Amino acid sequence: MTTAAIIVAAGRGTRAGGDLPKQWQMLSGMPVLAHTIAALQGQVDLLVLVINPADRARAEDFGLPLVEGGETRAQSVRNALEWLADKGITRVLVHDGARPLLPRAVTARVLAALEDHPAAAPALPVTDALWRGAERVEGTADRTGLWRAQTPQGFRFDAILAAHRAHAGEAADDVEVARAAGLAVAIVAGDEDNLKLTFPGDFARAEAILKGRGMDIRLGNGFDVHAFAPGDHVWLCGVKVAHSSALLGHSDADVGMHALTDAIYGALAEGDIGVHFPPSDPQWKGAESHIFLRHAMGRVAARGFVLANCDVTLICERPKIGPHQGAMRAALGAIMGVDVDRISVKATTSERLGFTGREEGIAAMATAALVRA
Repeated sequence: MTTAAIIVAAGRGTRAGGDLPKQWQMLSGMPVLAHTIAALQGQVDLLVLVINPADRARAEDFGLPLVEGGETRAQSVRNALEWLADKGITRVLVHDGARPLLPRAVTARVLAALEDHPAAAPALPVTDALWRGAERVEGTADRTGLWRAQTPQGFRFDAILAAHRAHAGEAADDVEVARAAGLAVAIVAGDEDNLKLTFPGDFARAEAILKGRGMDIRLGNGFDVHAFAPGDHVWLCGVKVAHSSALLGHSDADVGMHALTDAIYGALAEGDIGVHFPPSDPQWKGAESHIFLRHAMGRVAARGFVLANCDVTLICERPKIGPHQGAMRAALGAIMGVDVDRISVKATTSERLGFTGREEGIAAMATAALVRA
């Protein structure tokens, strides 16, 4: 399955106060949206940001696909669904941009429920007594079977696209749209931390939650070497580069991607590529290195981390790396599901010294930094 996430961030959020819409206000030194994006990275194949046209300049810094919102929330979501319609998406999550503290376990529960249901959403049971009234209590209400809805709300893509196309007018959320189309929506456990920033006091609560989570930073290093062999190209950081030789290896010998993958495994203290994909196993002979890197990033998400940044250095006399750096960063970003501004690829020579200086092969080293989501 291919899963996309739509982050809805086109509203103005005036009840939160401040000079900026709430999704652009600062929370622990970063815009609220930066936290929201980080909470979903690594758990989906594609992130799409729905924005107000006035926010485009700010939003472009995230490096994500941008879709302009509509007059209502329902129209904003539909705009994003229509943008995704021809991209092979099978599942989609819709998440509020103002819910920056989404635990990864909540997203995982929604995705798991979509295996057996056309729609699923997180919620918390109502535990407080419910009253009716204005300035005084005029009655009570039964809280049995009542839930506080949260996001991300997940759907099988074709079903929710059809539901939005058939829906007229506004809706409180996408579950309302889905139910109007007859879709059964499974409820999964939400989380108290997954609050929606609405009023000024919510920011103080969010700061306290982030402080309570603490800062967990992991660093890892990777190093790899491959010798030259007969051929007419090499694979480096996911890009096919014409050369007078190939690189020799059990897999496709992408030395840069191997070093980066080992750096990520190292940050997690989970060994190296050989531990997860033993070279003695014939199924990995000639394997494309993106398989290893995707697996490493899957482990990052499963352990509750996100990639803060990574740095790859290729060590060789030839081929020249400079003309391909942009393509390499883009290729790694697509594989890992992170913004290219978190990825560095650079090159150096060994001043004609050693095996790389004699053009007998290419070496690579990499560093990866992970932070707790």
